[in-house]
Amino acid sequence: MKNWWELDINEIEKVLGADSARGLSMEEAESRLEKYGPNKLKEKKGINPAEIFIGQFKDFIIWVLIAAALVSGFLREWVDAFAILAIVILNAILGFIQEYRAEKSLAALKKLSSPNSKVIRSGNRHIINSYKIVPGDLIELEAGDNIPADSRLIWISPN
Repeated sequence: MKNWWELDINEIEKVLGADSARGLSMEEAESRLEKYGPNKLKEKKGINPAEIFIGQFKDFIIWVLIAAALVSGFLREWVDAFAILAIVILNAILGFIQEYRAEKSLAALKKLSSPNSKVIRSGNRHIINSYKIVPGDLIELEAGDNIPADSRLIWISPN
């Protein structure tokens, strides 16, 4: 089979069972949504706070500092050993706070950005969440609109 971008509009309509004038029916769109699932990437699970904290100790310099604290403790230089350990722990706490807040902010931004698209279904224009776009949907674009992922652009004259 040819690639999608190599097919002409009539071939695409035939393969997808779509109509470039009326779009899909609402029933067909619902059926395809159940069959193919939502138009979005699978999200990975959120990062565990314990993993974020442990991740603060993965840097080579941190291990050098911990080794220096151990050597200082072995030499009975308690003030130096505790000072180095305090700096390492303070660094881990501050790094954890910064990374945890960044993860929370990113999750909040993802929830805020719920893009909508204009589709033609059963001959009528509907504004739907972009996650509900299915193969064969006729998407209407205007200047400034975002193009939903995995779309094939065609020009249909408004006449």
